[in-house]
Amino acid sequence: MAEDLLREQKELLLRLFEEKTYVPMKLKELAVFLDIPKARREELKAVLDILLEEGKIGISAKGKYGKARDFARVGIFTGHARGFGFVTVEGQEQDIFIPAEKTAGAMNGDKVQAAETDTGVKGKRPEGVILKVLERANQTVIGYYQKNKSYGFVLPDNQKLTQDIFIPQGKDMGAVTGHKVVAKITDYGGARRKPEGVVTEIIGHVNDPGTDIISIIKAYDLPEEFPEEVMRQAALMPGEVDVRETKDRLDLRHLPTVTIDGEDAKDLDDAVTISKEGEDHYTLGVHIADVTHYVQEGMPLDQEALRRGTSVYLVDRVIPMLPHRLSNGICSLNAGEDRLALSCIMEIDDRGNVLGHRVAETVIRVDRRMTYTKVNAIVTDRDPEAIKEYGEFVPMFDLMKELSDILREKRRQRGSIDFDFPESKIVLDDRGEPVEIKPYERNAATKIIEDFMLMANETVAENYFWQELPFVYRTHDYPDPEKMKRLGTFINNFGYTIRTQNGEVHPKEIQKLLHRIEGTDEEALIARLTLRSMRQARYGTVCTGHYGLAANYYTHFTSPIRRYPDLQIHRIIKENLRTGLNQKRISHYDRILPEVAKQCSAMERRADEAERETDKLKKCQYMSRHVGEVFEGAVSGVTNWGLYVELPNTVEGLIHISELKGEYFVFDEEHMELAGDVTGTRYKLGQKIRVRVKGCDKLTRTIDFVLEKD
Repeated sequence: MAEDLLREQKELLLRLFEEKTYVPMKLKELAVFLDIPKARREELKAVLDILLEEGKIGISAKGKYGKARDFARVGIFTGHARGFGFVTVEGQEQDIFIPAEKTAGAMNGDKVQAAETDTGVKGKRPEGVILKVLERANQTVIGYYQKNKSYGFVLPDNQKLTQDIFIPQGKDMGAVTGHKVVAKITDYGGARRKPEGVVTEIIGHVNDPGTDIISIIKAYDLPEEFPEEVMRQAALMPGEVDVRETKDRLDLRHLPTVTIDGEDAKDLDDAVTISKEGEDHYTLGVHIADVTHYVQEGMPLDQEALRRGTSVYLVDRVIPMLPHRLSNGICSLNAGEDRLALSCIMEIDDRGNVLGHRVAETVIRVDRRMTYTKVNAIVTDRDPEAIKEYGEFVPMFDLMKELSDILREKRRQRGSIDFDFPESKIVLDDRGEPVEIKPYERNAATKIIEDFMLMANETVAENYFWQELPFVYRTHDYPDPEKMKRLGTFINNFGYTIRTQNGEVHPKEIQKLLHRIEGTDEEALIARLTLRSMRQARYGTVCTGHYGLAANYYTHFTSPIRRYPDLQIHRIIKENLRTGLNQKRISHYDRILPEVAKQCSAMERRADEAERETDKLKKCQYMSRHVGEVFEGAVSGVTNWGLYVELPNTVEGLIHISELKGEYFVFDEEHMELAGDVTGTRYKLGQKIRVRVKGCDKLTRTIDFVLEKD
């Protein structure tokens, strides 16, 4: 079909469907109405199918076509281990709940067309049915192979993929029960028929060291190796800065400069300098590795970096966005070596206001590679040995702490929200087995770097917003009013309130709430529910502000070695500093940036999920050696199938409702409690309880607890 003709036919149908008098029709009725002969009916159907796939029209359960917004939506299906799922539609506030019997064989991640069958009441999700799978997300599945006599099954690692994959005889590559395999799906099955596939790779036996992490890497399609052309290009990169490259740059090598990172960090992309004039004037320099000097637009290194979007930090390895020759070499701000940087130098007063700033291409030399532990020992513990070892830099670190406190207080006053949940620190032995799990707590040194990076990110974002140039911003939208309303109703049970204005909650109200609950028994309960009421931050080309930081302007400028959005805006900033952006370049960036933002948001979500899965896996392995032991924990989740309990080391497990013996427990959704029907015993979020480890399932990465009576 010619492109012009197709466009005309699509426009004709869309105009028809938008007519006020149009009533949804079946294919045959449309053909008659449009006077299309029977011989050309398939041509009409082809155009309708294209419009359906584009999400511009909808089709009812009875096969009638009309406006998409009337009765059908196109979105992404998210499966649940229990068989049901949700369809997320772009631009629609609430997901559509899809019961297990109405998924039409859709698998997690599939692009689907769904029709709402119940619009939902009192803030509940609408319910619907999947009409058609438009695009499959899973061509391959990673899972546990189970051999039967003449055939086998692959049990997917991803619990959101709820169906086993049938493997016919002779299609298993010789896999045996216990192998982790990659299976290619050849038939997606149907309502009464399982998907079918063939084994294309045997990863290893489930008990072999490393098989577990490699399975997750493959499940999330994380790139294990760089393409050959990328590695060839990386090999040509210099090992040190050429003196000719420094001539037209602002030379800051005379300034005392440090990096402050974790002990294990190798890709050091930010350094800081600081000085103070008088009682109320700080000069803060945030110096960021000039990655774009080496990774230029369109080259294989750049294309691969965009494809990856971000470095992925798994529990036992890093999958970098850039090859090590750059990330740990010429782009890393290693101590004692000249490095090219893009610097944001800010003049800040004693109330945290940025009085002026300069962004410049610079050359720097880091004097000391510091760790959070060492800096915290100086500024918090006043450790004599650390002070002696870094004597000449101690005044500098004290000045950093002084300014950090000012900047943090300024953010607090405007309403910035700080959820201080501990992250996990999982220590592995040489075989990759977890030997210790503990909360990774923030300290004064981590907060110093956090505060300085936030300040640089805000300053750069505001600068480019007012220049009205194409840019990539980090945005965080206001929460869904319905979720905030439910949160407000819930916290009223504890005597707390949050004020709304025109249906919206200012971030300062959330901050006040977190402050009021600090140290109370219900702190964990309310803090978790509040966090779950937030939207997810993302990248975009429109500066809509950052709700969590209570910031009008925000971007990611400070980590171009490991995040592509930072690298992308460095390119824009440098081009603007050198020659300014002409209309041709503005049009170029206007064209490419929406897709860059979308890709980076998606890759960030993928990395987060993979990191969470590896943590869950190692926690499960760790707790398998503690079956039968008793721990004290706190209820971290309440559902109609049981209680989730988190231990002090951040490990979370489930007490299934069937394990709550002696009476029947009912889930009270409004109060987020399980209530006994005889004694009135209640279990609620945040409640301290003792549990015994019943068992661990390494395949599903789940931990089962039972209640330990006092």
